[in-house]
Amino acid sequence: MSITSDRSRARRYAVQALYEWQVSGNSPKEIEQQFLIEHQTRKFDRPYFHELLSGVADEVEQLDAEISPLSDRPFKEVDIVEKAILRLGCYELKNRIDIPYRVVINESIELTKTFGADQAHKFVNGTMDKLAESLRQVEVAAKKGG
Repeated sequence: MSITSDRSRARRYAVQALYEWQVSGNSPKEIEQQFLIEHQTRKFDRPYFHELLSGVADEVEQLDAEISPLSDRPFKEVDIVEKAILRLGCYELKNRIDIPYRVVINESIELTKTFGADQAHKFVNGTMDKLAESLRQVEVAAKKGG
């Protein structure tokens, strides 16, 4: 990846913040404040970071309900990093239809290659493809020419 966009950087920080949220149990608001202080000199889309972190935290049960039946392994066994990335990607597919589904999938794969286990991007890619077909049926069908 060449120049990282402000929005891509926001996603990257959101994955790190979601990971921390899952591990620490601290409130998303506390984690967000900490991130904003730690990264105050860095350039990233702060409103988008806020939306992703708070949106995923607010909708975690609904996101997990979308992801679980499409995952090829029990969701409780999914690595915590991959879980954060899948939740973020699912949130974007559901709530940000202004972002093409292929962009959401590609960003999820790149995040997994950065933070996930070796070869985890294949699992995330497969799951995100199924989520896109479920949540963005019209858009996916249009891309496939059907």
